[in-house]
Amino acid sequence: MGAAYSELPGAVIDEAGLQHLGNPVVEQRRLASGEALAPLGDRAVLAVSGEDRLSWLDSLSSQSLAHLAPGVSTEMLVLDPQGRVEHAASVLDDGETTWLIVDRGDAEGLLGWLRKMRFRLRVDPREADDHAVVGGTPAALANISPAAPAGLPLVWTDPWPAVAVGGHAYAAVEPHPGADRAWAEAIVTHEEETRMLQAAVAGDLALAGLVAADALRVAAWRPRWASEVDERALPHEVDWLRTAVHLEKGCYRGQETVAKVHNLGHPPRRLVALQLDGSNSVLPVRGAAVRVNGDEVGAVTSAAFHHEEGPIALAVVRRSVAVDAELTVDTEDGVIAAAQEVVVPPDAGATANVPRLTRLSRRPAAQ
Repeated sequence: MGAAYSELPGAVIDEAGLQHLGNPVVEQRRLASGEALAPLGDRAVLAVSGEDRLSWLDSLSSQSLAHLAPGVSTEMLVLDPQGRVEHAASVLDDGETTWLIVDRGDAEGLLGWLRKMRFRLRVDPREADDHAVVGGTPAALANISPAAPAGLPLVWTDPWPAVAVGGHAYAAVEPHPGADRAWAEAIVTHEEETRMLQAAVAGDLALAGLVAADALRVAAWRPRWASEVDERALPHEVDWLRTAVHLEKGCYRGQETVAKVHNLGHPPRRLVALQLDGSNSVLPVRGAAVRVNGDEVGAVTSAAFHHEEGPIALAVVRRSVAVDAELTVDTEDGVIAAAQEVVVPPDAGATANVPRLTRLSRRPAAQ
């Protein structure tokens, strides 16, 4: 990290970066309203230069990138031959370089794979370790100066939950809970990151931690490589066809499985949103068992305390789990009840045209 966030009063920091400043719930409200920015130390930046960069990335990934216009935000997945997710990246091109924002734990693996796939093409993938990532609403990001090496500010605007051209939505609720989440991520130099920290220390700028940023993501049902992806993950299972997969583009690794599951079959697992019993204020860890009548049927992928909804989680469960099943989740303090809200329905895939359902109103904020 390029800035010393330990200078901030109340800062809690670990190897991923600034976790919070003492009150994650207040930080969430400020982040959601555009009053704060979040240094995303758990992200890394890769850069791909060269004349063939877009057509090359198009051939390797799930997204249609060959004609991506400068400044347009999208995302891509790299799949294995069986269609399982191996890597994920947010994508932005500035006319000279394609910039990839990735989860830090995925950066080395993705970069290594891209370098192996260059062959004789005019491409140069590299780690842009002289840059950092800052998240917040587009309005809040106006308070800092993103990098702009080609004259175009490097601000990636999250397309979630809109359905991109060539994409498909499985979540059957309207409005989608992510519709109210205005989220963008700016690529900044370490000098700009330091200036942002100095403004925060002086009281001229409010910051929020990773805990707050992730709670807003979980409430929006937004999948992430670091959380929702395991060795079996298919994009269909977490509704990632919505923004990261182009179903009508040319051939790429894993495409056959993507098409078969979407057109002829069903994903074996499905994402659910959980409203957790908050009486003892404990959250399950990633990987915690989700059960029906004591039998394990899935696992928690993300959990958070949300400023409006209280304790919530995302989990991947077997497709066969009934949508009205009474679920429980294991925690270090024992088993807690979990009310299920369907994200990906059991019939997603071959019968994907599920009716839209009105979403239940959010429950009152936890006291």
